[in-house]
Amino acid sequence: MALSREERERFLAEPHIAALSAYAGDSRGPLTVPIWYQYSPGGEPWILTGTGSRKARLIEASGYFSMVETVVPTARYVAVDGAVSRIEPGTDAHLEEVTRRYLTGDAADRYLEFARNELGENVVIHLQPQHWLSADMGSF
Repeated sequence: MALSREERERFLAEPHIAALSAYAGDSRGPLTVPIWYQYSPGGEPWILTGTGSRKARLIEASGYFSMVETVVPTARYVAVDGAVSRIEPGTDAHLEEVTRRYLTGDAADRYLEFARNELGENVVIHLQPQHWLSADMGSF
């Protein structure tokens, strides 16, 4: 059973780990990697990734990407894809926002220290949702 717009947006707003996919060329399958993201219902999902990373380069080249949420053990998911609406330099505020979406307390503080010291510059890539696919098949 497909989720309503409200249900899929509420689900996407929860802090799931997304499986991001980006076109990687005719002779390869898509790049698919787990990633943190940020989303508020009615808005545009966004990801934070390294400047010049393979993800960023592939998304910039094609102008599209998709994200699929997975949750275990239920068979409920939301997939969204669409065009890139904008790419902008990542800020410390972006890093803090997305980190605290997934981690709390000391774990968040440790990750933020690591990211600030080791990961380098980031970009924020915003997705303009164009296609949604969702289902709730209940718990098994």
